[in-house]
Amino acid sequence: MNWDTVKGNWTQYKGMIKEQWGKLTDDHLDTIAGQRDQLAGKLQETYGISREEAEAQIRSFENRTLH
Repeated sequence: MNWDTVKGNWTQYKGMIKEQWGKLTDDHLDTIAGQRDQLAGKLQETYGISREEAEAQIRSFENRTLH
């Protein structure tokens, strides 16, 4: 599986995303709409982290969730 799976089943994955990153609101998740780069940007903005840290967190989420 890959991120296309998340994008294609966004409504199913939104709950998992919200569990992982609780500061993200439903409005954030609706705006992200399965776009990985949008998620990374929103994580940077919401959590005050670097792009590299956001990407690392997303990779960790992918490894736990998509495999």
